[in-house]
Parts: sequence; C-alpha cells; structure tokens
Amino acid sequence: MMAHNKGLRGVMKGGLRLIFPAQCLCCGEPVAEEGGLCANCWAEARFITGCCCSRCGLPLPGELLGDEDDEGGFLICDECLHIDRPWLRGRAALVYDGTGRKLALMLKHGDRPDIAPVLGDWVARAAAPLIRPEMVVIPVPVHIRRLVGRKYNQAELLAERVARVYELTHFAHALRRLRHTPMQDHGTVDDRFANVEDAFSLSRRFTRDIEGRSVLLVDDVMASGATLAAAADALRAAGSGPISVVVLARAVKDA
Repeated sequence: MMAHNKGLRGVMKGGLRLIFPAQCLCCGEPVAEEGGLCANCWAEARFITGCCCSRCGLPLPGELLGDEDDEGGFLICDECLHIDRPWLRGRAALVYDGTGRKLALMLKHGDRPDIAPVLGDWVARAAAPLIRPEMVVIPVPVHIRRLVGRKYNQAELLAERVARVYELTHFAHALRRLRHTPMQDHGTVDDRFANVEDAFSLSRRFTRDIEGRSVLLVDDVMASGATLAAAADALRAAGSGPISVVVLARAVKDA
C-alpha cells in the first residue's frame, strides 16, 4: 500500500511538472529541476567554495594549504584581525551580490519562505567544517514587531534546515531580541555595533541546555558582523561553549 501511494505521488508530481515546469529559484525561468538556477542566475551566483577567512567566511585569494586544525589551514582576513569576533569560526554559502543578494532579499523581505529549504541546504553545505558532535543550532532572532510584519524569522528557517541535515538539536527560540533596533543597512561599522549592543539575551529556560555546549549560530546575511557578535556575546554570557557562525550570504566590499 505504501509503495502504491509513493508511486501515485510520483505520477502526480510528474503530471504537475508537465503543467507547471520547474522554475529558477531566483527569477522564475524554466529549469530542469526544482530548486535549481537558470544559466543567467547561476552565472551571477558567487558560491564561496574555495579559500576563505576561517573566522567570517569572507572569500580570499589563493588556495587552502591544510586542514583548519593545522596552522596552514586557519586563515584570517584583515577585517577579522582588527575586529574582535566573539566566535571561533565562520562560514557563508554565497557572496551578498548578484543572485546571492536577490535570494537573501526574497527570503527576508519578499515573503518567500518556500525557498528556505533549498537555501538552507546551501547553508548546511557551507557549515560542514563547523559541525561538532552534540552541537546545538540557534538562529539570530528578530524582534516581535518585525516578526508580526514578516510572519517568520528567515534565520530560523535556515537554522531548522541545517539542524535537520546534521541531525542536531535546534533551539529556535533560545535567544530573545530585547529591543527593536533600526535596520543595519546604513551607518559606519561603529554605528552598527552600537545599534545592537546588549540587544539579545538567552531565555532562562535554555540555560542548562546550552551550558558548555558548542553552538552553531545561524543568520541570513553578515556585513560588519555586529548582529552576530551581539548574539554571540549573549550566548557566551549565558555560559555556552565554543561558538561558530554560518550565514547564507556574506557582504564583500568589492561587490
């Protein structure tokens, strides 16, 4: 009976594809498979798959010479040399430009939670070097005022997918946003850090759950890293173990 149902669903899915062909995740053009990108959007997608900063995921020139646990494999960009990061390691799936920027904005402001599973898989792939046994996955929260308007937290959708891929515990509501802060789109780096200072705290009921445990902190976009830093500070203050961060898209100055 179960095999029959699976076969029936397969036939129905095939029929639907004849009527409604698979569309590009970004622009809606026809593509071969669901969740894929058309040739133009693929060309504009800058996936970060090579050498990158071990702390923030910024793409770097050259080649990785060893494992991150070796001295030759742990690389730090100029920005991370001058800005204190309250986390150990970080990764990003895409550069925040072209297709990466379009998809991040579609998820965040375009009411497109349907694209989160595919984007979450990309984030999970980027997070592979960060995963540790018994690690917990925690998204950066949004303030209730934004949640009411947006209806969902895009970071939570990505975090949920990452946790599912690696079979890790997902604490979707461990962090709370204490105050409504202006968007981080403008201002200097100092302004951005001041904007989110002390903006997060850990919900008391999660204190024992995260105490001493490795944490993977998930967000959609990293620019200066101020929001992630404030969230990581709250986790450290609550007694968490080592923190790593992963985002869908990393802003790059040349972009």
